[in-house]
Amino acid sequence: MAFPIPAFAAIRDALLRDIRNLLPEADTGPDSDHFVRATSVASAVEGLYQHQAWIVRQIFPDTADREYLELHALLRGLRRKPATAAQGVMRLQGAAGSLVPAGLVARLGERAYRTLEGGQVNEAGTLEVTAVADQSGTAGNAEAGKLVELASPPSGVLGQAILVSMVGGVDEEADSELLARLLELIRRPPAGGNRYDYRRWAMEVPGVSNAFVYPLRRGLGTVDVVIVSAYGLPSQETIEAAQAHVDDLRPVTVKSSLVLAATEKPAAVTVRVWLDGLTLDAARAQINAALAGYFALLAPGEVAVKSQLEALVSNIAGIVDRQMTTPAGNVVPVVDDRMVEWVRLGAVTVELLP
Repeated sequence: MAFPIPAFAAIRDALLRDIRNLLPEADTGPDSDHFVRATSVASAVEGLYQHQAWIVRQIFPDTADREYLELHALLRGLRRKPATAAQGVMRLQGAAGSLVPAGLVARLGERAYRTLEGGQVNEAGTLEVTAVADQSGTAGNAEAGKLVELASPPSGVLGQAILVSMVGGVDEEADSELLARLLELIRRPPAGGNRYDYRRWAMEVPGVSNAFVYPLRRGLGTVDVVIVSAYGLPSQETIEAAQAHVDDLRPVTVKSSLVLAATEKPAAVTVRVWLDGLTLDAARAQINAALAGYFALLAPGEVAVKSQLEALVSNIAGIVDRQMTTPAGNVVPVVDDRMVEWVRLGAVTVELLP
């Protein structure tokens, strides 16, 4: 059973009781010297009890504070993963033949991106170069097609550029994420290269938020790992780092091991609703939020079940009836030797029932 820790008042009362037992004539009232001394001693004793309780919490990784959790992880060879910067492709536009140096800075609001390579604008008037976010973390991720402003466009190049992709930015590993990796290692210790080993190896790489293992996807002797960065696609740099790390640790007898990103499969949703006490705009916002939460939890290769989508809409207060016309049925991703599809939320259309 748990050791009972007395409260401050109980400690002070016990001290005063001992004084009365030894000195029956002693004054132990609230305005007495004995009461003052017992109060100060009880305060110190309570602090010792609290310190002991804190020490006990540090013994176990799931209750330990941040620095002691890191020490628990370090004993198993695990370290907190740092934040990674988003990386992708930026499309520059300008006069054909214009030379573009590396190191151009482009801004999107408060965010800044820097090109890592230069080149020459082609005959179509475009040049695609690799770019990276100046700020590490998820804040650097951006939707494809976003317009950015070049800080100092070179001669012959337009002042606006397009982010073709900018993904892979991940925040520093949280305590809960580090704890999950530690508990996974304790519960599933190294086993010479089983599927759990491959997942653990991929999860050790900065920028990898989750990993899904597909043994034998491309035939005998193959093990493939699909990685995710902050609920989105990873950058090419993260994929290459994970591939190198897995190749360094996997058994040499494995014929082929491939680290890859999933292929996104957008699922458009069209639903008509009958409302009672709810405006269409409010219903649209709540439906979007509910659907976004559902799709965020889908793993690559996992089916989006239409009846579950319908239930999410039906459970919103103020929606009396609904008719979901799209998708026509369950959205089933392709998982074969060519690709692993990942069902993602596409365009959401909400209309009123006639």
